[in-house]
Amino acid sequence: MSGSSAAPGAAPCRFAHYFAICGIDTDTGLEPDELAALYQWLEADRQGQDPGDAASGENLEQSPLKRTFKSKVLAHYPENVEWNPFDQDAVNMLCMPKGLSFRTQTDQRDPQFHSFIITKEDGSRTYGFVHTFYEEVTSPQICSAMQTLHLMHNAQSTTVNNPSSASSSSSSSMDSLASSLDEADHPTSSSQRAGGYDSSRDTLYVSKAMCLITPMPFMHACRRFLLQLHKAVSSPTAPPLPLESYVHNILYEVPLPAPGRSLKFHGVYEPIVCQRPGLGELQLADFPLAEAFSLLGVENLVQVFTCTLLEMQILLYSHDYQRLMTVAEGITTLLFPFQWQHVYVPILPASLLHFLDAPVPYLMGLQSKEGADRSKLELPQEANLCFVDIDNHYIELPEDFPQFPNKTEFTQELSEVLLSFNISANTGAPLRTRTSPGSAPCTPARERRPAALRQLEDDGRNGNLAGEELAVLELLQGNATLERLQALTRRTGVTVARVDALRAGVRAQGSEGPGARTVAEEEELRNAKLNVQLREVFASRFTTMFADYEAFVIQSAPDLESWLTNREQMHNFDKASFLSDQPEPYLPFLSHFIETQMFATFIDNKIMSQWEEKEPLLRVFDGRIEKARLYNVRASTLRSSCYQRCSILKESAQAIEQRLMKIDHTAIHPHLLDMKIGQGKYEQGFFPKLQADVLNTGPTSNKWSHRTATAQRRKDRHRQQTEHLGLDNDLKEKYMQEARILGKNLRQPKLSDLSPAVIAQTNWKFVEGLLKECRMKTKRMLVEKMGREAVELGHGEASITGLEENTLIASLCDLLERIWSHGLQVKQGKSALWSHLLHYQAREEKLGQQQAESPVSNVPERRKSDCCVAMPFLRVSLTQDMRHIQSMSEIKTDVGRARAWIRLSLEKKLLSQHLKQLLSRHALTRKLYKRYAFLRCEEEKEQFLFHLLSLNTVDYFCFTSVFTTIMIPYRVIIIPIKKLSNAMTTSNPWVCVSGELRDSGIMQIPKNVLEMTFDCQNLGKLTTVQLGHDNAGLLAKWLVDCVLVRNEITGHTYRFPCGRWLGKGVDDGSLERVLIGELAVPSGEEDSGKGCGTPPLLRSPSQARRISITSLSGRGNKPTSAQIQEAIGEAVINIIKHFHKPEKERGSLTVLLCGENSLVAALEQFFHFGFKAARLFQKTMFVWDFVEKAVAHMESADQMGDLQETVEPLGMTCQSLCHYVNAINSTSRNIGKDGKFQLLVCLGARDRLLPQWLPLLVECPVIPRMYEDTALLRDRTSVNALIGVLETLHEFPVTLEASLVKGIDL
Repeated sequence: MSGSSAAPGAAPCRFAHYFAICGIDTDTGLEPDELAALYQWLEADRQGQDPGDAASGENLEQSPLKRTFKSKVLAHYPENVEWNPFDQDAVNMLCMPKGLSFRTQTDQRDPQFHSFIITKEDGSRTYGFVHTFYEEVTSPQICSAMQTLHLMHNAQSTTVNNPSSASSSSSSSMDSLASSLDEADHPTSSSQRAGGYDSSRDTLYVSKAMCLITPMPFMHACRRFLLQLHKAVSSPTAPPLPLESYVHNILYEVPLPAPGRSLKFHGVYEPIVCQRPGLGELQLADFPLAEAFSLLGVENLVQVFTCTLLEMQILLYSHDYQRLMTVAEGITTLLFPFQWQHVYVPILPASLLHFLDAPVPYLMGLQSKEGADRSKLELPQEANLCFVDIDNHYIELPEDFPQFPNKTEFTQELSEVLLSFNISANTGAPLRTRTSPGSAPCTPARERRPAALRQLEDDGRNGNLAGEELAVLELLQGNATLERLQALTRRTGVTVARVDALRAGVRAQGSEGPGARTVAEEEELRNAKLNVQLREVFASRFTTMFADYEAFVIQSAPDLESWLTNREQMHNFDKASFLSDQPEPYLPFLSHFIETQMFATFIDNKIMSQWEEKEPLLRVFDGRIEKARLYNVRASTLRSSCYQRCSILKESAQAIEQRLMKIDHTAIHPHLLDMKIGQGKYEQGFFPKLQADVLNTGPTSNKWSHRTATAQRRKDRHRQQTEHLGLDNDLKEKYMQEARILGKNLRQPKLSDLSPAVIAQTNWKFVEGLLKECRMKTKRMLVEKMGREAVELGHGEASITGLEENTLIASLCDLLERIWSHGLQVKQGKSALWSHLLHYQAREEKLGQQQAESPVSNVPERRKSDCCVAMPFLRVSLTQDMRHIQSMSEIKTDVGRARAWIRLSLEKKLLSQHLKQLLSRHALTRKLYKRYAFLRCEEEKEQFLFHLLSLNTVDYFCFTSVFTTIMIPYRVIIIPIKKLSNAMTTSNPWVCVSGELRDSGIMQIPKNVLEMTFDCQNLGKLTTVQLGHDNAGLLAKWLVDCVLVRNEITGHTYRFPCGRWLGKGVDDGSLERVLIGELAVPSGEEDSGKGCGTPPLLRSPSQARRISITSLSGRGNKPTSAQIQEAIGEAVINIIKHFHKPEKERGSLTVLLCGENSLVAALEQFFHFGFKAARLFQKTMFVWDFVEKAVAHMESADQMGDLQETVEPLGMTCQSLCHYVNAINSTSRNIGKDGKFQLLVCLGARDRLLPQWLPLLVECPVIPRMYEDTALLRDRTSVNALIGVLETLHEFPVTLEASLVKGIDL
């Protein structure tokens, strides 16, 4: 993608590094491709046999013309380049991904072009451009060998009744992949198929490939050079110079264009022009994006692009190698300023099909056979796969897929750019003419040429205009001073006849030549302009989305060495703050994207730029952000999701046009070399054997080799200085390899050795990578979830948002799917994990072992008084949880079921235990997985389960909070206080359970029954229970200790403490109470150190506060005034914190208002302090009694006119207090006096009236009769402080649960 990374270190300025020829080795003859042996090895391994015993026979069932034979690199020049060693195996495999193919005179033999890429372990890339053509076979040995193979094939065909194709279907993923590749691409006539090859009748042709290997992707220039070279070979007349001259010229005498410059060099017949973007521009991308958009359509391409950004597995599928390369390079080009960090193989050679088993993100291209059926293509894993069928304009996306921000406006802008170039933006747009099924469709058959070359046409083909005259015109057009003089002469009416005649001649030359060529020239310029404009639209989106990214980069290390050493422990980017600063619609995408490896690497590069030169993509991106700031583009749109269109489309296209119209540099023309005469004699249709001695060494000097040497010496000096001053390079590389998690060494599979041992070693790297990823993910989930605790332990910033938590859990689901897909024997369904679970379930049910399975108890914590009534034992098993998921009609796919099962197990803290149970069936695991699979590596598997076990230390509600509409069975148990006789009641009790999502509605409890179950749509986390009865019968009093409610799917048990009477004439006379819940800790968890981690605010209200004043004073543990005031401050601070959290993570406000340490509890203590414990006829007094007396006094004063003289606002406040108290008293609900006081406080907090009511109560004459002198309510300072604290709540919108305010009419 970028030229900058082409050759790190030296990177001399040569346009091409190697020229290679691949084809058949006549000395060794016909050799079957080693692919067949590899398939046999894989198949034997799949069936559990010893691969060494696999037969190595030839595939006689297939016609020899359809078989693939071993190709070889016949020659490459030069022998070796120090900075880019020649990888013979890789080049051979990628030049001829399917090996040699044979044709006869009746078959199509059109030349084909394709490109490839080799990514080295350090991430640098080398590009290959291949022109494949067919050459007649002259070797009698090869012709007779082919004849023999045909006779053997015919004998085999007559012996076997059933054709192989009928029985070749196999459940093995590799088999089905093989079958999709075994057919030749080119259709053959039925008569030819029947007759086969006859050496006496047919002429045999074999494929041969010419390849240029370059450091930068100058695709069009290389393609045209190779096409001219082939034309020279196939032309009836010999080329002007020997072929060695042209090859030598492009290898040694054509330089790389300097950044921001264009270059002209000469092919065999015509000049070729290429250009390279400047340092501030988007980097070179020569593959036609118009082709990629035409093949997929704008909508589909944006979806595939989004999958690439989220680092999913992307498999491109096409019969055409160049299409695979065009789409792959197009997509990775559009990622700017980010770079793909994982396995990248745009053309997957047939012998590397086992790489589709890789449990890591990848971007790979697979060749399909003509008319192949997608449904028959079985892939090892599909849960996280984006499948792109290029030929049929069709894509399959993974589930739970977030959309790219502003996708509609974005696709609209891209469509407009395409339409401005007359290209349809719809999927299935008219494609350019396809020649043969193997040839590249991305450019017309006639080569495109820049418009600027109209003046230069005669340079290679002896046109009407003399070369000398052309040189004059070039001089005139290239000289700024002469251009100004010409403009002056035109203005003054003077004509320069000679120049005008030259111009007219050039124009005539352009118009007299074939018109189609002119169109092709224009089209290449259009293509380059369209490429850059499309890329600018994508780049503009990232510049807008990440305009402020620098503010969130955490630069905590003092120097590079300490940063590299502690890289894994450091937080480099403040993700929570960044997300909180983004528009709401962007969050689903951004929360996933900032977890990717490409984003992490981008931030790493930003941090390292403090000590090193900026990485080129980062430099360009930062420059654009700086420019946008200069024009103040972002300021007005901060936190806005308004779409901003790209504003630099025209100027970016103009830069390209200017470079192509005005050539900056012309390379040395090809010339005769000092070589032996007579060697490599020209023979039409045959590529000669070139003279290696002249091609293996370059010229001793030319006008740019000195520049190279000087630059190299300068770089060497700079490197020595940095090595002396800074960190040792080897150490840095070691740290960077470790720091950039996962598979950087697996970006490009090693192509040179494909022995079973190497395949096993590759898989071992995958196993290590998966384990490391699991460790990193679980650690991240723990650190983020533990929040403040984690910061104290030194883990850095750790505030987590619900969105981010959901992203991390989705990421864990993807990881588990990849682990379960690794080394799979037989693929069944899209989810490997769910498939394994189904096998386990069927096995358990068949063996009848469900009852014997060790159950996991989830018994709620019980008080000592709960001697008889308790939650029944909840049987929990892996298969039981599966049945819960299978009964959910909302989930339609296997991938969805697997993810729901993972979420449920994580919420129940059983994920590690369930997976351990699943993997304990060793026979099943051996049946389903190959020996190298992750799940069969015992030590790694144990470590993996241990990492998952660590997630039990925190609470997740990832199932409850995601599946909000499912029906859930709940169990309710009412626990009375047994030591008193009134355990049962004659009245008719009822209960209503409320959660964060909804409430159950009032449900009658059968008489004398303390336990009931009900099904209800998911209530979410439970918050309150309303419990009451109708006061009927003789024993209408009921003393309840607590209520337990359990979610029968997740096993979460909530405890709602009561400890009060329900009945008239007892306690505070309440027939109904609102109980605040807490999540119960399953028994034994405290001892084992696996506490549920419920924050203090969510713990249950203590029973001490819900008792009468008499009992409170009898306890002898009254809080002091200081403690009460501190409690009020703490309660208010907790409510303020609640509103400062993102809305989705706030939890229950009811707990903060009415639970333990809540506002109501603290205000009750404030009112209780100094309250006279006087009893009138042994009747207990409550705070509500004081409020009622105060209101009665105010109402009587109002009737007597005393309040009319008060200030109007005070009078209004008086009326509001009386109105609220009367409304509470007149409600149809039978809530007691403490319940009424709680309701008054909640309503006062909601309507911002509490601070106004307090002075009225303090001034009321009732105070001295009911409160002692030391009471807080009689202390002006304390009351004023309380009013000030309560006023801080006014800026927050307090909303009350329906269960609290039901039946109140204000």
